[in-house]
Amino acid sequence: MKRVLRIAREFHWEMGHRLPFHESGCANIHGHSYRLRVEIEGPCDTNGMLMDYGDIKRLVAPVIDRLDHCFLVDENDDLMKNFLTGSGLKHMVVPFTTTAENLVFHFLDELWTVFMPYTQVTSLRLRLQETDISYAEAERSRPK
Repeated sequence: MKRVLRIAREFHWEMGHRLPFHESGCANIHGHSYRLRVEIEGPCDTNGMLMDYGDIKRLVAPVIDRLDHCFLVDENDDLMKNFLTGSGLKHMVVPFTTTAENLVFHFLDELWTVFMPYTQVTSLRLRLQETDISYAEAERSRPK
């Protein structure tokens, strides 16, 4: 009988953004202490492992490191793009509104590519926590 399990590792970073369309405080420049839970699923090997937690860290950390203490900017936010251009401040322009919902799909696309070579990983589930009480989740699986 094949034993299938899920394992997860969490990552933390600080990042700023704004939601220019928002009608309340989120239209202002602000930041969050983000937490990303990366959960993979698949069969155990003969040692009872799916993947070493250190390997998960090695695969995910470069994605997180690019965003740590960064300001994320929607490509349509000309006010912030103009302010940050030439400022020397760490920022990244992205082709989507920087909501938690869009961010979790962005991470899913990027990390799915990273985990694809590891054929034992049959699914990837992400939970992006923006605050202590709010999060967005997304999942992708290999075709059966």
